[in-house]
Amino acid sequence: MFRPDLEDALRDRDAVLRAFLGPDGTLTSIPTKIRKRLVVLDLLSQEFDPGERYDETQVNNRLRAFHPDVAALRRYLVEEGFLD
Repeated sequence: MFRPDLEDALRDRDAVLRAFLGPDGTLTSIPTKIRKRLVVLDLLSQEFDPGERYDETQVNNRLRAFHPDVAALRRYLVEEGFLD
């Protein structure tokens, strides 16, 4: 399976974010295509400070501000290497 490089995916960042973020900054849906999902995950990962440890509740609370399916977002962030 082909997995796009994050740098490659970010070339379309503005268009992807316009398509998936509502006017209030929340996700209207979670992208199913990996290339678009990487762009969204990159945005979400910026809510966390590098090297800082967060418990599951803290992660969920930050992600809930973007979308109610925090379990999916958390799983994608870990699977794609944005969070440990």
